[in-house]
Amino acid sequence: MSMLTPPGMGGQYRITGDKYPRMRPPRRRGRLAAAVVASTAVLGLVGWGTLQLIDVFTGGGDTSTAAGAGTHCRTKAAAAPVARVKPLPEPGRITVNVYNATKHSGLAKSTADELKKRGFKIGNVGNASKQYDKKVKGTGILLGAPAAQDTSLRVLGAQLAGAEARADGRKGADLDLIIGDAFKGLAGRAAADRTMTALTEPQPTATPKKSC
Repeated sequence: MSMLTPPGMGGQYRITGDKYPRMRPPRRRGRLAAAVVASTAVLGLVGWGTLQLIDVFTGGGDTSTAAGAGTHCRTKAAAAPVARVKPLPEPGRITVNVYNATKHSGLAKSTADELKKRGFKIGNVGNASKQYDKKVKGTGILLGAPAAQDTSLRVLGAQLAGAEARADGRKGADLDLIIGDAFKGLAGRAAADRTMTALTEPQPTATPKKSC
């Protein structure tokens, strides 16, 4: 203990000044302020890290602008409205002319007989004209008026897979089925029925929809 320390002070005070003794406790305010600043910085970093983790696990990223900041948007699949399908005519309202463009005889008649069993009306049956005779390499060609493209020709096309549908300048509603070299027979009745079902009852398509 210093000789200048008053008795009984236990060394807790010290004498400062150059004119007369003055007693005061040691300065600890600087250390206390530094500790407060450090604690505040640590708490700020912890809070920021917590917000980042919440943002990651909640799928944050797609947020709205100033008016809706903090609101997350999710994408959902919504069924699109089913488009109206133009009604297709029944086979009994369609008259088909069957022509054979191959070198194999009898195909026109046998095909016409099968179409009749399926409910179609049969018109002319025979060999194809010179325009098509021995010139059809595919399964067959379906001919009809422009107005028949989305109606009766589609019904007939369901009976012959792979046939090419064309529009010509005819005025009547009759259709022509011209049998080609790749013809192996009409589609099975079950397959034709499934095709008709798909034509008359199309399934709706799902489109993405955002909800916030």
